[in-house]
Amino acid sequence: MSLKGQKTTTTSIDWDVFKSLVSKLERDGNYKYCLLITIGVFTGLRISDLLQLRYSQFEDSEYLTVVEQKTKKTRKIKINPDLKTSVMRLKDLSGVTNSDWPIFMNRYGTKPIDKSWINVNLKKIFKQYGIECEGNISSHLFRKTLGNRVLKLNNYSNESVILLMELFGHSSVTITKKYLGIREREVMSVYDSLSL
Repeated sequence: MSLKGQKTTTTSIDWDVFKSLVSKLERDGNYKYCLLITIGVFTGLRISDLLQLRYSQFEDSEYLTVVEQKTKKTRKIKINPDLKTSVMRLKDLSGVTNSDWPIFMNRYGTKPIDKSWINVNLKKIFKQYGIECEGNISSHLFRKTLGNRVLKLNNYSNESVILLMELFGHSSVTITKKYLGIREREVMSVYDSLSL
């Protein structure tokens, strides 16, 4: 439940801000959150699916195959070479020896990190590195950053919206547009189109 006046919508971050953030997290030894943000943005997975990932899934294949917890649908994701390199480098830096362990173990090594704990820490990380965000800071930011990057690279084409609809598993283009804030931008541009 949100409080009156509280921002509840998550937005995305600019691609250069994303790259700078993960670079700083790696530099400062915060490998777990560096991996979480990097894998989250590169795959567009929901947090519940991210938390189930294991290093071995990145070592043994060019693709991730994930059964999404929310939809129960199987999703196949091509592993970007930059992502694979980053995951393997951070695995080594973290001193992980068992590739079958979940990547995002809690500090006790008993289970994956709690979703609410992740969102609390993301807010701290953004504050620590001076990253301003319009809207709420949460793990949804990963998917939205990916979506907005794809849109920008494809000149905000209708085809890219359709691809993102499929990637996100949305049932309509309208949902994808609303999810990424495109519809609101389109409506607001109507006002800018008026002239005397």
